[in-house]
Amino acid sequence: MSPLDRSFGGTVGAKTFCDVTQSWSDVGGGVRTYLLHKRRHILESTPHRHLMIVPGARDEIAEEERAVTVTIASPRVPGSPHYRLMLRNGAVGAALKRYRPDLIECQDAYNLPWVAISYRRRYPDTALVAAYMTDFPTVYVDRPLSKVLTKPVAGLLARICYDYCGLLYRRFDSVFALSENGGAAKLRSLGIGSVDVVPLGVELGEFGPSRRDQRLRNKLGLTEEQPLLVYVGRLDSEKKPDLVVDAFRRLPGRLGAKLVLIGEGPLKAEIAALGDGRIFMPGYMNSRTELARWLASADIYVSGMADETFGVSIVEAQASGLPVVGVAAGAMIDRVTDAVGRLGAIGDSAAMAANIIAVWDADRSAMAEQARAHALQFSWDSSMEALFGRVYPAAFARRAEQRRAAPAAAALAA
Repeated sequence: MSPLDRSFGGTVGAKTFCDVTQSWSDVGGGVRTYLLHKRRHILESTPHRHLMIVPGARDEIAEEERAVTVTIASPRVPGSPHYRLMLRNGAVGAALKRYRPDLIECQDAYNLPWVAISYRRRYPDTALVAAYMTDFPTVYVDRPLSKVLTKPVAGLLARICYDYCGLLYRRFDSVFALSENGGAAKLRSLGIGSVDVVPLGVELGEFGPSRRDQRLRNKLGLTEEQPLLVYVGRLDSEKKPDLVVDAFRRLPGRLGAKLVLIGEGPLKAEIAALGDGRIFMPGYMNSRTELARWLASADIYVSGMADETFGVSIVEAQASGLPVVGVAAGAMIDRVTDAVGRLGAIGDSAAMAANIIAVWDADRSAMAEQARAHALQFSWDSSMEALFGRVYPAAFARRAEQRRAAPAAAALAA
């Protein structure tokens, strides 16, 4: 009997687990990867059913035995064409009422969690789980508004947003973050009781130093004495590839370094307009094999993203044997020590350039070995074990406890 079954007092039965999210893209992304791995785990390792409610181009329902996907027509997010904004709360609520999930997990903090809360008022046995996938008060409020407003005003608005997070997530039965510094510590500071940490998994078998391809480096005109830097992710203001480019362009010419930016986004045209022939942008890569080849063929992974909640691309780079140069914030603090790379101040391209040189001059073989060892702790099996063996049972237990307490509270009030 699994821990999940034991949480129901030993009664074994198929349950419906629902994920409802804004953060769905047809071309990849951390949330999509997480949800597809969860679906595979449910179908292959449990008797349960999985319901996903996601935004898309049109209203659709796909039912395949125990896997149900409800797609709700939603407009594209300006500036992020691969993502859509699911605002039709009524359609989401109708899908929940149709399939009656036993547990609902929300991966963002906007309108959809309130739909789940409203649904639970009608079906009070429903357990609610919140996954803190994006540190949105900092990413979408504090940092961007600091550029157009004063920092105190932007900070005040961010604090209001964090207060909102506390108000929202205290209504959930279980809350988890993807790393300690990428969310858990902040949520606890908001008075949210028990915040678990559930790292995402990485398909470690797909990545490794053995995939290094000298032919690829030859095509770029690189010798083994010249560093190849690599970045993987969206080319937008949130992920800060422009900081990576600025740091790269500060490196001394004697290094003969080159930079590969793998991904798509609105900053691609701006970077291309620099006319720097040492920068290569091969675009988004559907093939994991091709991505693994590029990572293993590089020498240092570089990221300017200050607000990673987990850092999938960082772990994939480490699994490929790459030291990492980043910024001392968010999940980067949990992922990168001096044994596997260097971290510098947020937004400081000069410090990043200095750290790139320091890593290049260090014992990179030792760093590569340590980085690979660090990455090997992250697997989807361990992530699913944490969810279904710890987070979800705790949510069901708390829901049952609150249901038992409700009549007593009502009697006292009377």
